[in-house]
Amino acid sequence: MPSASDISRDTRVSALLAGAIGAAWLAIHVGGIFFWQWSIATAPLAALLIAVQAWLSTGLFIVAHDCMHGSFAPGRPRVNRVVGTLCLGAYAALSFRALHPKHHAHHHAPGTEHDPDFHPNAPRSPLRWFIRFFTGYYTHGQIVRITLAACLYLLLGASLLNIVAFWAVPALLALAQLFFFGTFLPHRHDDTPFADHHNARGNLLSPLASVATCFHFGTYHHEHHLSPRTPWWRLPGVRQAPR
Repeated sequence: MPSASDISRDTRVSALLAGAIGAAWLAIHVGGIFFWQWSIATAPLAALLIAVQAWLSTGLFIVAHDCMHGSFAPGRPRVNRVVGTLCLGAYAALSFRALHPKHHAHHHAPGTEHDPDFHPNAPRSPLRWFIRFFTGYYTHGQIVRITLAACLYLLLGASLLNIVAFWAVPALLALAQLFFFGTFLPHRHDDTPFADHHNARGNLLSPLASVATCFHFGTYHHEHHLSPRTPWWRLPGVRQAPR
């Protein structure tokens, strides 16, 4: 059982990493939406920034995911709720209150018909599964929130092209990244049986590739199900710990 000093240290590390992810995301978000000038010369850099922003958006979701498990700030539910709400709101105007019970339902019955993240009728089909995943999490309320934010940005002088390029596109790319590396690959059915009732598997990507694909959430997905209150950056240690 971790000591109070270990919990305090982990909270500080989680906060520093979340702060770095959030600050980088906000810099690209504001700079891209309000100040970006398009030209042939700037288009390649824009493509790079959009790709980085998609990865940072994935990071925002993973931070919020830690908040859902209380591992961002153990013993401080209000902090977890506030940080999770801010991260999901910035990422794609998602509702922490709505996602929290869905995610815990996933952990309660992973890879079964009762799992909201799983497609029991297409456990090997990424496209059908993705469509079900997308429609299960994107709501009318979210569309209203995105529309209101976009209208505010337009009133403040942003262009619609910049809003789409630096917010909508990265959010959709992050959704695909989270689904493929963090849901489909870990929980898909194939010829290799799952290790246990968690119906989850990881992979053998390098630490750098693991962070690049899904902030360790894909590579160490089975470890996450074994220890859901471990923050994302500590998941490699769960695999290495003696059993």
